[in-house]
Amino acid sequence: MPANDFNVQRTAYHSRRVLLLGATGTIGLATAKALLQRGYEVVCFVRPRQGAKGQVSDKPKTSALAGATFRYGDPTQLDSLTRDGFAGEHFDAVISCMASRTGSPRDAWRVDHQAHVHALNAAKAAGVQHFVLLSAICVQKPLLAFQHAKLAFEKALMESGLTYSIVRPTAFFKSLSGQLERVKKGKPFLIFGDGQLTACKPISDSDLGDFIAGCLDNPHTHNQILPIGGPGPAITPRQQGEYLFQLMGKEPRFKSVPVGFLDLIIAVLNGLGKLIPVVADKAELARIGCYYATESMLVWDPVAHRYDADLTPSHGKQTLFDAYEKWLTGQAAPDRGEHAVF
Repeated sequence: MPANDFNVQRTAYHSRRVLLLGATGTIGLATAKALLQRGYEVVCFVRPRQGAKGQVSDKPKTSALAGATFRYGDPTQLDSLTRDGFAGEHFDAVISCMASRTGSPRDAWRVDHQAHVHALNAAKAAGVQHFVLLSAICVQKPLLAFQHAKLAFEKALMESGLTYSIVRPTAFFKSLSGQLERVKKGKPFLIFGDGQLTACKPISDSDLGDFIAGCLDNPHTHNQILPIGGPGPAITPRQQGEYLFQLMGKEPRFKSVPVGFLDLIIAVLNGLGKLIPVVADKAELARIGCYYATESMLVWDPVAHRYDADLTPSHGKQTLFDAYEKWLTGQAAPDRGEHAVF
């Protein structure tokens, strides 16, 4: 679908009710803000406490969403979704920005698949007509547990009878912010191979939130799988590093990591994982890192057997390089949470 199809003029926002899952993540917060700006009544269903081991209060995040209603329970449990989330009330749509934190097989199938199946069943029972899902563009070539889990739910959603919009974004700004501190400290920018093995069209949280919210009123996005990237051309890791050094007025310095080194780490962790179960999750994390080091986050052309930036739609105004400039002039870079690789 051409990128400009997503930018149709939106008019006459209705005061419709949306149940939002994953509202305390960065993309969920951006989506909630976009929904509120459009005049939707937003009910965010979240856990009472957020963050690793439940040690971080969600109060700062909820306070940033004045106008939204927060309900608390367990979004991964059908009874809690039904009782505490939907609460016997009418909702026009469900939007899920919920995702597993680690990508480990157990976490992926529990959250990316089963929790969403529960949400879908609860939505159907509540008479919801439209379900918008935040998925990932990497499911095009599934090699990892979380990709298979996401695809399994995508299939269930498409077969559910509800109107669906499956949003598959490219790379997030936060996942490409990890080397700022390295470069600021005078260290080289890490790349795999020559730094040109992959490319992406990263999209900001605010632009992605705007796109997700826009799916409710844009008929072009109904019953569609929607790959989406940010504005501008696709960029490689080497180009990201070159721009950072340019902003700092420094000569570019790179340290190349052979992709084969990741393969060796994976092989060692796989062997240890057979003896020590906790190491198996480390092996999956290494596989995730290897995947992102070797696969572009762009639309895959199955005929040409290659990733194609021209086939990857764009949305929004903010580029990754815009964000780099802000982060280097004082604005805090986003928290990458448990998905940090560097």
